[in-house]
Amino acid sequence: MYEQFKARAEGVSAEVFRFNTRMETVEFISGFLRREGISDVPGSYALWAESPFLDGIDRQALDKIGGLKFEVTRDLAAVARFGISQMNWAMADTGTLVQDSSAVEQRLVSSLTEIHIALISTGSILPDMPTLLTRLHPDQSAYIAMITGASRTADIERVLTIGVHGPSRLVIVFCDELEGAN
Repeated sequence: MYEQFKARAEGVSAEVFRFNTRMETVEFISGFLRREGISDVPGSYALWAESPFLDGIDRQALDKIGGLKFEVTRDLAAVARFGISQMNWAMADTGTLVQDSSAVEQRLVSSLTEIHIALISTGSILPDMPTLLTRLHPDQSAYIAMITGASRTADIERVLTIGVHGPSRLVIVFCDELEGAN
């Protein structure tokens, strides 16, 4: 299902990567942030929302990256370039990510930043929406977000604009070692 998801997500301009271990995933994200110009000035910050992924890694290497912050506030998100959050599921048939965004920090980093880095367990790929609906429990989730590609909109003349209502880039990072969210 990974290959189907990847093809669909890349079809809507997402960038998709896959790594075996958490360490490889952290190394990729660290390198990506550095290549893209992370720094400790407004407009170049990266905000990483709390997630199960962070619970399973040694943060010392991440703490050395200037501009990477783990405290997510509305004010910081408004001037951050990168937002990193963990997704709960991915739907292979559409290339869509699904996140229980009940925590406001998840919404801030996935919608206010220019580049959203979405982490997900490879084992959390589902075939389609009907399968997803068997896993969702409305009484346990106050806010479910579905993300398909970078933010895009078009006017009445069909002029497409990227990044107006959210991130202009979506970078999806699968980790085989990460257990499924649900």
